[in-house]
Amino acid sequence: MKSFIEYSPSSDFPIENLPYGVFTSPSNSERHIGVAIGDLILDLNVISNLFDGPLLKSKQNVFKEKTLNAFMALTRPHWLEARTTLQKLLDASNPTLQTEDLKQRAFVKQSEAQMHVPADIGDYTDFYSSLHHATNVGIMFRGKDNALFDNWKQLPVGYHGRSSSIVISGTPITRPYGQTLPVEGAAPHFGPCRLMDFELEMAAFVGGPPTALGQRVTAKEAEDRIFGLVLMNDWSARDIQKWEYIPLGPFTAKNLGTSISPWVVTIEALRPYITDNFPQDPKPFAYLRHEDKFNFDIKLEVDLKSEKSPVTTTICRSNFRYMYWTVKQQLAQQTVTGCNLRAGDLLGSGTISGEVADSFGSMLELSWKGTKPLRLLSGEERKFIQDGDTITLRGFCVDDDGNRIGFGKCEGKLLPAIPFEE
Repeated sequence: MKSFIEYSPSSDFPIENLPYGVFTSPSNSERHIGVAIGDLILDLNVISNLFDGPLLKSKQNVFKEKTLNAFMALTRPHWLEARTTLQKLLDASNPTLQTEDLKQRAFVKQSEAQMHVPADIGDYTDFYSSLHHATNVGIMFRGKDNALFDNWKQLPVGYHGRSSSIVISGTPITRPYGQTLPVEGAAPHFGPCRLMDFELEMAAFVGGPPTALGQRVTAKEAEDRIFGLVLMNDWSARDIQKWEYIPLGPFTAKNLGTSISPWVVTIEALRPYITDNFPQDPKPFAYLRHEDKFNFDIKLEVDLKSEKSPVTTTICRSNFRYMYWTVKQQLAQQTVTGCNLRAGDLLGSGTISGEVADSFGSMLELSWKGTKPLRLLSGEERKFIQDGDTITLRGFCVDDDGNRIGFGKCEGKLLPAIPFEE
């Protein structure tokens, strides 16, 4: 398959990818749905009439919306028909989009566009599904013999996050104020967070028609409800988290900001990179079981750039395949009580860490709770994130022939705390 749009072999966005996003452009301040192809965006608002297949010809209005929610709320067959249509339109042998007039109106340079959160996110759940990450954190705070709680291998552990503070890549994050306990046994302290951290995650957007309250979705039924994946940085205030999380879990340590990448890569685009599921012992309950593979070989990297230096350091190289619980199992756990789903809901994977030190997906692990500072290429050291640091997440798949599917980047800069005036 070859597109008439030229792009580098190293592009994240070949014709085999075609991720969805929402953008505005210099010539149009109204939000439009677009698809990334090479360095360009194909504006689906302009070409909505070309989705004339049997399923979408009566649903063309979804491509004129300001978010992806209406399109996500259709069914998997609708999504597959849209993908087939787009690949046909972008194929080098198809003249439809190659007329000068339509080419001018339908394509926008990514460099000139402003990206936005791709959906109205009604609900956001963050899971804790990487065995290596959970084990590392458990060892730090409870010791090797009690690293994992008894429930961890029985169910996907998660908590409900704050959807209002999910922001698009490029949005700065402000160091928060909060309560901490700097000295065990002493009085708590109120002030700026001292231990700011990133969390290397991915997140799945829920799709399909809404479910009714009381309706469950098992892991075997979950695939039709998973629209696609994005990169996610769930910024964390570790010292605030340590003081507040018992007994109910994370709260203000996590609601300060969660960054996501702008392009939603569909499950269909990722299908060639499916890999073995993580071995699970004990065997999960029936509602969590699915025999098919639904893990993905997505290579993940985290860069840190200090404000004091032009040099960027890659501090982590991990992989989505390290996930113990699959996205299907996470969605099944979310709905086992009858919790209803809506298109645009977001399921965070939890921090993704591998087996070796440079694959750990947080500063907490990389510096081992601050005891092993990281040395950056600039010569600086880091135990946790400092003001002015920019964190950039990247994710991509590559097959044996060098074909690449990418997610672009998820980037954010940490700004100093705003003084608190009593």
